[in-house]
Parts: sequence; structure tokens; C-alpha cells
Amino acid sequence: MPFVNIRVTKEEGKVVTTEQKKALINGVSDLLVNVLGKNKASIVVIIDEIEPDNYGLGGKTITEVRKGG
Repeated sequence: MPFVNIRVTKEEGKVVTTEQKKALINGVSDLLVNVLGKNKASIVVIIDEIEPDNYGLGGKTITEVRKGG
């Protein structure tokens, strides 16, 4: 059973819409079917939305990095 985890960041407080999530899930599933010959019914796709305070770069949160801090 293929398992795909997509992580997207919440940019400027904007979340990924339900329609965008549906498109991602369907598109990734179709890709696995077409490239790897997997059964679409067995593909699991999870989308995580990450707040900019919950990850970092260079020892700073992404919120700080974006503010130039």
C-alpha cells in the first residue's frame, strides 16, 4: 500500500482549500497509478499544513526568517 505524505506551509495565514486538497490527492494517486502501476484504491495520501512557527531554517523559525530576523 503506497503511503504519501504531503506537507505544505500556511503562507500568510492562508490554508490550502478543500478543492486544492482534492486535486493534490487525486493527482498524486494518478501519478502512482501511471508511474508505478499501483492500485488507486490502495493509495493513502495525507496532507499536513505546517504553521511557519512550527519549522525553522538556520536556527530560526520561518516566521522570524520571513521578517528578516
